[in-house]
Amino acid sequence: MITTRSRLADGREILYFDLDPVPRTASDTRDLPSTTTHSRARFDPLLGEWVVLASHRQTRTFLPPADLCPLCPSTPQRATEIPESDYQVAVFENRFPSLSSIHANLPATVEGSPLTPLRDGFGRCEVVCFTSTHDSSFAQLDQRRARLLVDVWAHRSAELATLDDIGQVFCFENHGEEIGVTLSHPHGQIYAYPFVTPRVVKIAANVAQYRKANGSNLFGDILAAERAAGIRVVAVNEEWTAFVPPFARWPYEVQLYPHRRVADIPELDDAQRDAFAHLYLDVLGRFAHRFDTPMPYVAAWNQAPTPKSGVPRDDWWLHLQLFSIRRAAGKLKYLAGSESGMQVFISDTTPETIAAELREVR
Repeated sequence: MITTRSRLADGREILYFDLDPVPRTASDTRDLPSTTTHSRARFDPLLGEWVVLASHRQTRTFLPPADLCPLCPSTPQRATEIPESDYQVAVFENRFPSLSSIHANLPATVEGSPLTPLRDGFGRCEVVCFTSTHDSSFAQLDQRRARLLVDVWAHRSAELATLDDIGQVFCFENHGEEIGVTLSHPHGQIYAYPFVTPRVVKIAANVAQYRKANGSNLFGDILAAERAAGIRVVAVNEEWTAFVPPFARWPYEVQLYPHRRVADIPELDDAQRDAFAHLYLDVLGRFAHRFDTPMPYVAAWNQAPTPKSGVPRDDWWLHLQLFSIRRAAGKLKYLAGSESGMQVFISDTTPETIAAELREVR
């Protein structure tokens, strides 16, 4: 993988990732104002969780037509976020980030609320463009490009984890307008949070408790049980298993686990990276062809917190969670009272049925 670094007109960093040497000399010709953010994080003392406020994102680009897509390559007639006339994979700092790249001098608590701690929303948000082809998707990439993207995730995860005050790096993709995607060009995102997310905090605590009680790894025991039972396995190869978790919350949910434990994407070796690219494209293809139209989905990498986070990493088992809000043809699962109000998910499907349906998709 060949990495080329450059800067956009407003100072944001852009990186190009190529499989073969390609000259990357184009410059951003736009007249852009400096990026300003107003990210703040407020701590909910009842739930023990940080909430990020990013009011500046109200002005971000929303569902532009294809000929105005900011993620397509630049042309002589129109400059975009990517100055080059073509690219394989491009990563750049988000113009409308949820997190701020600079620290702000703020009071310790929210005005008028001494029980609500306040901190700046420091962190980094990056956009990962999977391909220069606008009318495509991750599921339509070839295996070579999918493997390149695994290397890109590893590169960015390793580098972002070294930044001061970063507790967790989260690589993800939102796919489909029903999910809330505002740009249809194939892309994902990476967030470098200044804290460890609630999901990872809770899982890490349960994994530690399970280790103490049983002397083994909770992730590993779940994987072993699913591989042995087989009834919820969707696809498998020599390095990875994709299965519907028996406790699935979403109508269609698949988790992909490597057979050999690693804590994060950078720790994956070449064999694991190759095998993941193959299996992931397989599963995405099943999501794309289960119904008459491709399912909207979220793909979420569950990586260990950074070494400096203070949260133990030794038992963490990297995995990818892929889920869709579609519950049937033409029907979506809405998070209503029980889910949104009490965080108690009520599923309209059964994991065993969903696994069987996905296995039948060709």
